[in-house]
Amino acid sequence: MAQKALPIAAGVVVAAVASALLNRWLAQKAERRNPPLGRFITVDGVRLHYVDRGTGTPLVLLHGNGSMIEDFQSSGLIDLAAKNYRVIAIDRPGFGHSNRPRSTVWTPQAQADLIAAALKKIGVPRAIILGHSWGTLVALALAVKYPQEVQALVLASGYYYPTARADVVMLSPPAIPLIGDLLSHTISPLLSRLMWPLLLRKIFGPSPVPEKFKGFPEEMAVRPSQIRASAAESALMIPSAHTLEQQYPLLQMPVAIVAGAEDRLIESEQSSHLHRDIPHSTLRSVPGTGHMVHQTATGQIMSAIDLVASQNRKPVAVTSAA
Repeated sequence: MAQKALPIAAGVVVAAVASALLNRWLAQKAERRNPPLGRFITVDGVRLHYVDRGTGTPLVLLHGNGSMIEDFQSSGLIDLAAKNYRVIAIDRPGFGHSNRPRSTVWTPQAQADLIAAALKKIGVPRAIILGHSWGTLVALALAVKYPQEVQALVLASGYYYPTARADVVMLSPPAIPLIGDLLSHTISPLLSRLMWPLLLRKIFGPSPVPEKFKGFPEEMAVRPSQIRASAAESALMIPSAHTLEQQYPLLQMPVAIVAGAEDRLIESEQSSHLHRDIPHSTLRSVPGTGHMVHQTATGQIMSAIDLVASQNRKPVAVTSAA
């Protein structure tokens, strides 16, 4: 048995090494084909990539898990908003062209600290913060920890309250130390490429994937480094919502909540629940739209931005319980 097992083990090792080398080559090729759209800033040892366009009231865009600036770029939201706002779209740590040091557990609060410091460094003292999906958790953490620096919130397709989720269990393994490194450099990128069409149908459904989304670089999203970052955020999703949920009623700045009425990834009741917990908030439930509401109903997102920008109430200081 031992003699038979040795060739099998050797074959597995050779296959793992070969797939790791292939994935490394594909990742490097993806980065060459998709150079940075904007500029870089280093904050607390973290190199962040961001786009800064337009003039006017600052509007910060925070993408969801597994995504990057190109999501907002391909949606047309950056160009549309830049007509009236100073738009700052950020690749969150580990996504796009931003790095993600392993010395930090990148909770929404940790990302909020980093982004607040970055905005201060680039001369943005106060801004409207828009978050999509996982990015809504970071936006909320910013509003809780830095209320004087957040003029208003726009929250799209967010996950706000802890629930049992099978996808968290399925997507988290690449974040496990050692085992996760092996998976994220070998099997996971190849599986992600195969599953990409299924993922798109889930996040866009019931709407078809719009033609403009072809501008999103899939090859960047399936790099080993980004897969590991995505897995870490999947693992953090439920505890992060649990940590933040008691803070929502304390928020005093204008809040616009937008959700796809037929979201197949995060149930729209999450947004309705948040609207009840923040009495002064507004809620837009967009019929016939799924999770990627900023892509399929970009005008509704723009209207929500304009709404909170027109509400000139000054935010009241909030004491964080974190």
